[in-house]
Amino acid sequence: MKTIALAALFVSIAAAEPTLFYSKSFPGSVPAYAEITLASTGDALYREDLADDQPQKFHLLPSEAAAMFELAVKLDHFSQPLESGLKVAKTGDKTFRWIDGAKKSEQKFNYTTNPDAQALLVWFERITDTERSYFDLERTAKFDRLGVNQSLLMIQALIEKKRLVAGEQFLPLLDRVGKNASYINMARDRANEIAAVIRKAQAAPSEPASK
Repeated sequence: MKTIALAALFVSIAAAEPTLFYSKSFPGSVPAYAEITLASTGDALYREDLADDQPQKFHLLPSEAAAMFELAVKLDHFSQPLESGLKVAKTGDKTFRWIDGAKKSEQKFNYTTNPDAQALLVWFERITDTERSYFDLERTAKFDRLGVNQSLLMIQALIEKKRLVAGEQFLPLLDRVGKNASYINMARDRANEIAAVIRKAQAAPSEPASK
């Protein structure tokens, strides 16, 4: 039943609208595997294990999703090879896939010199960094309250580097920390500060990714 539910979830997010799919497999790195499914509406899924039947759901700002889909259009919906063919170190097997109804096209590569592909990869890496920071805050908020401040510092660093996306998903966790006296004052103050920054950003257009 869980497999059926997961399949329905992925189908629903891609129904009647173009969808981008990204995956990266790099055994020995953290994470060893990651995949992202993004609909043109901004609805998205993230998971780090193919067996995970409860992927993280989040939503990108319209400007964030539009920027990524514009890059896919520039890349002709991944109909042309992206692998550079250069002798470079292994950086992980990556897949870009375009899905639009019955139409599908994809490219797999280790390293590309295409500037649009590099820019799109930065977006997907930003999402990966964001979701890992979300998971870390969720874990420390539940099981390691003294570690919450360090988790918040990681999120703050992403904001300062303009690498945080889909910030709205953090707000329930940040508000919980900010209002709960069981967390240290430093963590509570930092959570409230980050929440204020994210709320302010909701009405503003996304800024270019930091490479």
